[in-house]
Amino acid sequence: MWRSPQGRKHSLPLAGVPTRAEAEVARWFQPLKVGPLALETRTWVPAMVPWRASDEGFVTPRVLAWYERFARGKPGAIVVEATGIRDIASGPLLRIGDDRFIAGLSKLVETVRSASEGQTRLFIQLIDFLSIRRRPTREKFLGQHLVITDRHRALVHEDNEPRVRAALSALDELSLRQALSEREYEALERGDRERVTDTEREHIRALPTVLPSLFAKAALRAEQAGFDGVELHYAHAYTMASFLSARNTRADGYGGPREQRARLPLEVFRAVRTQVKPGFAVGCRFLSEECIEGGSTLEDASYFAEQLARAGCDFLSLSRGGKFEDAKVPKVGRALYPYTGESGWECMPTAYGDERGPFGRNRHAAQAIRSRVRQAGLETPIVLAGGIASFAQAEQMLSEGVADIVAAARQTLADPDWFLKLRLGRGQEIRRCTFTNYCEGLDQMHEPVTCKLWDREGLAEASLALHDGRRLVAPNWS
Repeated sequence: MWRSPQGRKHSLPLAGVPTRAEAEVARWFQPLKVGPLALETRTWVPAMVPWRASDEGFVTPRVLAWYERFARGKPGAIVVEATGIRDIASGPLLRIGDDRFIAGLSKLVETVRSASEGQTRLFIQLIDFLSIRRRPTREKFLGQHLVITDRHRALVHEDNEPRVRAALSALDELSLRQALSEREYEALERGDRERVTDTEREHIRALPTVLPSLFAKAALRAEQAGFDGVELHYAHAYTMASFLSARNTRADGYGGPREQRARLPLEVFRAVRTQVKPGFAVGCRFLSEECIEGGSTLEDASYFAEQLARAGCDFLSLSRGGKFEDAKVPKVGRALYPYTGESGWECMPTAYGDERGPFGRNRHAAQAIRSRVRQAGLETPIVLAGGIASFAQAEQMLSEGVADIVAAARQTLADPDWFLKLRLGRGQEIRRCTFTNYCEGLDQMHEPVTCKLWDREGLAEASLALHDGRRLVAPNWS
């Protein structure tokens, strides 16, 4: 986990607990139109990856219990975790790349509807990702993974491939680094990772012709499963975010100037919008800033926001950072994790930070983006997330026009009932997130995500099987 060199620990902001009467008139608990939908409140649970699906990508009882628990807190909306649009293996992550997944996803919709008494709108986040390998051992990389080229043969004065591999393996570290290209050495040190700029690879070159249809078909399955809408995942370290990135140098009309970088995301949106019915909402999540050297800036994001809003996007959900480029070198056998560098901290800031602090880290960028959209004469709702820790904080952001909806992931994980407690005037009972990123550490290890504030409490009452002595849903509250 990255820490700011300044190393200052910030205290939680004042909770600002409202009375029941104050909550009834609070902006956060007022309705809002999001495209064709009406939200009962402006409270929003953004996508989190709980690692509870089956290895085949199906909804499991643990998935249902996870979302049922959040739904009982009756937020205005919940966004289901990043769900793969391709029918390919991806471990215990949800998938929607085939019709066989619809039945389980329908059960998930029914579960949330019932638990929230119909008060919560349910979206599903659609994601595409490129191949990434775990960091290999030196022996495995040089013995199997490295593609031997004429350059390698010339360097070691050997033609026979086994002897070339043996000669490279015998080099000391400095000599080996000089013998490998920058990309080859990165694959050895960090694991091989495909990029959208690898257009010498046919399947990467074909992404602009393939992805609009894949996203559109996935959105149609979501509609058939009963979801209220989809959130197109254009953020963090994944395929669509990489097309938007200032580091995207593709020369085929889908990279370079920001107008061309926005081209595929807009084509995907239009393909999805055409496939689903008018009453089905289509929004997207993207980065207000990439927070990496040479990455996209707030100016880029403001342009993207205006273009997406003009295209008819029903909501724009803002995140920041979370990139592979500055992630820490993983241990051998582990995959690169995009939330271990400074950009990862910007995405999920801990209590340790710079002078500006972690709470509401995205507010200034969100306000600038919202202003750009409003100046264009567009009313597209802006969803803000990032270090949301209190009612007072959220209410201030809404009153100042920073955003239209305020989302909280980690605080909602800490206390799935906190929205309900606030509305009932019982905010003093809220279990407050301490922003240590215990949950993020579990995600990094691909372990079922829980919260340290409750995963050891009342183990005997946990209705589902425990995992490594941890309960998998928060204790009940009445």
